Amino acid sequence: MKLKVVQIGLSVAIGVSYLSAVADRFGFWGKAGEAGVAWGNYQNFLTYAKHLNGWAPEGLISTLGGVATGLEVLIAACLLIGYQRRYAAIGSGVLLGLFAVSMIFADGVKGPLDYGVFSAMMGSFLLAVTLDDCEGVKTG
Repeated sequence: MKLKVVQIGLSVAIGVSYLSAVADRFGFWGKAGEAGVAWGNYQNFLTYAKHLNGWAPEGLISTLGGVATGLEVLIAACLLIGYQRRYAAIGSGVLLGLFAVSMIFADGVKGPLDYGVFSAMMGSFLLAVTLDDCEGVKTG
């Protein structure tokens, strides 16, 4: 299998995963409590964000949730359309690393292990290091 095919596949897998999580927080996968639905609405997502960021003042939770959501959409878009994929992959790895650390402090290491957060984080970093620094830049 060619490296380029794997890079595209990994970009799509990571990008679509981010979009799926964002879709869940806006109720596109169903209502809260339905099978396979993590949040079902944005307020439930913010409640989870507060749980993961217990150190943060209540007034900051909405901002943290909004920034995380915005970054997830931006990273997903870049990975899916192929714009600045290397930087998007690095951003993805960092964002997932922060998520994993937050999960560990809130609930222990089992959550990020069970949900593949470390795998997705390292997949993001693997994608970043396999992409050419000048990918997408037209030369001569």
